Amino acid sequence: MILRSPAAAEDATQEAYLRAFRAWKDWKQEAPAEAWMYRIALNVAFSQRRRERLFEVGEVIKRLGRPALPDPTDVVQTDLVRELRALPPKQAAALVLRHLHGFSNREIGAAMKIPERTVASRLAAAKSRLQTRLGDRSQDEMGSSTSSTVSFDK
Repeated sequence: MILRSPAAAEDATQEAYLRAFRAWKDWKQEAPAEAWMYRIALNVAFSQRRRERLFEVGEVIKRLGRPALPDPTDVVQTDLVRELRALPPKQAAALVLRHLHGFSNREIGAAMKIPERTVASRLAAAKSRLQTRLGDRSQDEMGSSTSSTVSFDK
């Protein structure tokens, strides 16, 4: 969810593994290898997203005055996926590590090299932003823990 396309994610994954392989001799055994690898992957993804933004700005400047046609090969995204991709990268990373990989706040903090409280605040900010932007639709797409009520009044 940090990068905007599967192809970009694949490229970032390859780059992360390459960087990890090159830096393996520098890994400190007191830190979990998973956290170290996730940190490398996150850094690569953040860097790639910054480059994408610079490229997008350049493209907009080149095409100023000419609206871009929608790509017919793009798959229609759900509102939830679109909003997840619109999150700031650090909030998106925390959400992905929590809900996709099942990390605890402590594990996310170790992977991102931030305090647990910062993890909690990023998760809360992301949740709040998603709820604000999605409104009632978030219940439908993310699932709701509240049961629906049925009125028996006639």
